[in-house]
Amino acid sequence: AGGLAPRSIQRRLSGARSFLNYLIREGQLKHNPGADISAPQAPRRLPGTLDVDQMAQLLQIEGDEPETVRDRAMLELFYSSGLRLAELVGLDLGAVDLSDGTVRVTGKGNKTRIVPVGRKAREEVRAWLKVRVQLARQEEPALFVGPRGHRISPRTVQTRVQYWALRAGVSQRVYPHLLRHSFATHLLESSSDLRGVQEMLGHADISTTQIYTHLNFQHLAQVYD
Repeated sequence: AGGLAPRSIQRRLSGARSFLNYLIREGQLKHNPGADISAPQAPRRLPGTLDVDQMAQLLQIEGDEPETVRDRAMLELFYSSGLRLAELVGLDLGAVDLSDGTVRVTGKGNKTRIVPVGRKAREEVRAWLKVRVQLARQEEPALFVGPRGHRISPRTVQTRVQYWALRAGVSQRVYPHLLRHSFATHLLESSSDLRGVQEMLGHADISTTQIYTHLNFQHLAQVYD
């Protein structure tokens, strides 16, 4: 395979199979010789995380401007409840139950789950709701809105996360999903409840959640070293 990485081999093999299936449909072949060829297994990449101190540093957002209040609420809720980016931007008014301390989330496969919201995140969402009218268009149902008053876009969230990371002086690259990875890792470090973390993250398969146990072991190894 010319020294190609396993993922590159997988892509090329998939393309070859698709082409051979096309030839079968066109009557040029009777069977697909690539059907039984298996590609080498690619190693799973460990997601990046921020440690607790770095996360606290990122969440130290100062200011009373409506956009700043919004960003503070978004980042706190993002980390507090381990949301996906699409889940965060998809939240409507009423999704967060401030009295009950929960948020109703629609995740992958249109599945709904209810996850806890931390005290700090509830405070910041409450503060945002007081100033939301200054940014939101009338009858806009989204909890978080962008510059034009409509539902905030994933790209805007990404830009704002990067902006606050630079302001906070966080040295590593920070992106929205990093907050979810950090949430899962910190929760596992403190509770070791893999099944509970699976439910909170909305993973259909626990093997997806198990990647965070590798991160936990990696952290322990670094401490030992």
